[in-house]
Amino acid sequence: MTPEEIRALIRRGEGQRLEFKRSLAELETGTRAVAAMANTDGGHVLFGVRDDGAVLGVQIGAQTRERVVQAITGNTDPTLYPSVEYVELDGRTVILVTVPRSEDRPHLVRGRAYKRVGAADVQMSRAEYERLLLARRQPPFDQQLVEGATYTDLDEARVRDFLRRRQEAYAGATLPSAPLAQVVAEMLEGARERDGELVPTYTGLLFFGRDPQRFLPRSEVKLARFQGTTTLAFIDRLIVPSTSSGQRHGALPEMLDEVERFIRRNTRTAMKVVEFESVPVSEYPYDAVREALVNAMAHRDYHHSSGIQVNIFDDRLEVMSPGEALIPLSELEGSHVTRNETLCRRFRDIGEMEQFGTGITKMKRLMREHGLGEPVFEERGSFFKVTFCGPGDHILDLVPRAGVTDLRALGLNERQIEVLRLMVNEGRELGNKEYREMFGVATRTASRDLMELVKTGMVQQAGQGRGIKYRAA
Repeated sequence: MTPEEIRALIRRGEGQRLEFKRSLAELETGTRAVAAMANTDGGHVLFGVRDDGAVLGVQIGAQTRERVVQAITGNTDPTLYPSVEYVELDGRTVILVTVPRSEDRPHLVRGRAYKRVGAADVQMSRAEYERLLLARRQPPFDQQLVEGATYTDLDEARVRDFLRRRQEAYAGATLPSAPLAQVVAEMLEGARERDGELVPTYTGLLFFGRDPQRFLPRSEVKLARFQGTTTLAFIDRLIVPSTSSGQRHGALPEMLDEVERFIRRNTRTAMKVVEFESVPVSEYPYDAVREALVNAMAHRDYHHSSGIQVNIFDDRLEVMSPGEALIPLSELEGSHVTRNETLCRRFRDIGEMEQFGTGITKMKRLMREHGLGEPVFEERGSFFKVTFCGPGDHILDLVPRAGVTDLRALGLNERQIEVLRLMVNEGRELGNKEYREMFGVATRTASRDLMELVKTGMVQQAGQGRGIKYRAA
């Protein structure tokens, strides 16, 4: 790195991928930081820099480089071979140790495995350590074969439906002419041959399986609509895939649709009158929420014992995905880092994912366009959480989206459209007398106008005789 790049690095301050050490007297803890970074997201350790970013420099001798390298290679297992650079800053020398995220994780230091959490080196739990060991010995989860499953556990009707959706999503995509089993194995990466038989991969099981939860019960999604803003009382809840006639039906594309249906029925949609149009306004932009759900299904840690959790409150909607973020949260936007590359490709095949790495940008844009704040991304224990903050009681302040109804095309005059706007947008309630006074019309005209509004289904009447009032339905 150049001196300018080092200065820029120092200005960022210590964090997930950067550690400062005052001198080589801290070489032991520096080695631990190097191993922790290799076990997490990679990073840099700078010797000769104080915690506050002040450059102190280090004394350089004939054996300094070898001393640094030997401290790391001699105390890590499997052995780490980091990059070591000397850089001059204002007449002082700092030592930059750079280590990428390792494919041979987990690395031990004096028999212990560490991971990087913020600016700290934290000892891994036994379960984390064993999970990394298993991942090192096996292919990625979505490419592994499903033990106990056979090709007959895949539903070829689902495969054909998937191929049709792929054709609809991308102009020019054609239906393959090869035998379906060959398509599943070669093009869709949904099965591989073992001992002369085709065996489903987890990608095949999750997209085309007859009963994926039989082999992978943790692939479910738990949904809850709570009363108020806490988890004290349920209004509605569901586990997806739901049970229908005793049969589970949990392929990912179907689960995605079922989860969205639950969210739609447990969030509000209001009507707003804008000029001469009746516009539906949803509490959240559903495309943004669906993007979060796709990301959760595609990127989650399927080794985790829990499923995806969706919580809906009066003021927010949360999507919690098992598994920590693979890179620092500040670097997520525009990056494509996943545990399940093949699952991502299949979601992209059917138009549920756009270019890899654009999901967070899309969610932020859709929330802003809807008149809401950007979603919040955070880690909660071993879960990645996305929070969409809702409008509360101000749903009519939101920016309306597609689905307008031209009120003039319904035969409504400008008086009726104006009073409908007041009823819908401002909650006004009025009778025949108020209508006459507002527009200077006769009793018969007011009655006709109001009854025509009732016939549209947008207005309802309450009371009897002279006490009849009209309000938005």
